[in-house]
Amino acid sequence: MAVVINTNYAATVASNNLAASNSMLQKSLNRLSSGSKIVNPSDDAGGLAVSMKLSAAAVRQGAVATNIGNAVSLLQTQDGALKVSGKILERISELKVLYTDVTKSDSDKANYDKEFVALQAQLTSNAGESFNGVALFGSSDIGDVATTEDGSTNNAVTIVARDLTSSSSGVGALTSSGVSSLSSVDLSDITSAIENVATMRADNGSEQSRLGFAAELVTVNKANLEAANSRITDVDVASESTQLARWNVLVQAGTSMLAQANQSAQTALKLLQ
Repeated sequence: MAVVINTNYAATVASNNLAASNSMLQKSLNRLSSGSKIVNPSDDAGGLAVSMKLSAAAVRQGAVATNIGNAVSLLQTQDGALKVSGKILERISELKVLYTDVTKSDSDKANYDKEFVALQAQLTSNAGESFNGVALFGSSDIGDVATTEDGSTNNAVTIVARDLTSSSSGVGALTSSGVSSLSSVDLSDITSAIENVATMRADNGSEQSRLGFAAELVTVNKANLEAANSRITDVDVASESTQLARWNVLVQAGTSMLAQANQSAQTALKLLQ
């Protein structure tokens, strides 16, 4: 092999190998320090694109879970008003029976009527309850609660209208302006109102039940999306630490060999002495 001065092929190769090893060492350090396999888009362009979509979907799943939780809170508040209304109707039915007692004087009945009027007012007040500004009772559906992160209404849970003031499906037969005393209502009107409130509570409970299962599914889906995203972006510390050790050794060895290669050209000087 010729002994030359201007070109040191061994040093050039050693330098290139050292640069490559050092680059990989820096990547390994960046991955371990960040906890992510994709530090730069060039690390895995396709994986980064998929990861961004999975991450956004997981975030939307979390938002859906929050919305479902808020809807459940609304239904629980609504059921609270219905529960109290049921108790009021029970008391009104009791008053109606007591009102028919033949031993009661007109003044006694007047006292019963006073309580009845007060309970009427409370029933009307219950019908005006709201949750964060959203009316709990009325003739229009409260709205659809999306249960999927894509916002599809196909699987949405509709919180249907519950008109507590309705004469046919609520307690309106007892709270109308024409009813001012127990003598102006029949016991059948009271029992019908109780049945209406019971039906509303049953419907409310069915919606709460479905939303509960929907929330459970959303939670599972969010966890699965995060796991899928993790497999793309999160670094395997055990594997990467092994690579770090490898590149660290290669950088040290490359540095040493580059020094040796740089000194090898000095043999030409000995031939000139």
